[in-house]
Amino acid sequence: MNEKEAEGKFALPARNVYLLLIGLAVIALGFILMAGGGSDDPEVFTGQSMFNFRRMVIAPLLVCGGFVFEIIAIMHIKKNKGNERV
Repeated sequence: MNEKEAEGKFALPARNVYLLLIGLAVIALGFILMAGGGSDDPEVFTGQSMFNFRRMVIAPLLVCGGFVFEIIAIMHIKKNKGNERV
């Protein structure tokens, strides 16, 4: 492969880049689910809205799962004839 061909290629194949974007979207969704409404009255604390199932269980699982998916997306190699990446 000459230098001109090597310049146009990414370090990862297009499929891996798409998988990385999906993982990034899952992480962003987890952080969006973790964020959320406050109270209109600062004197009132409602633990039910802050410590609900969505914020304490689902959102962290999505974030951690997204990071694991990112690692898999980077490490995933499609093998074709020998050990070369395609």
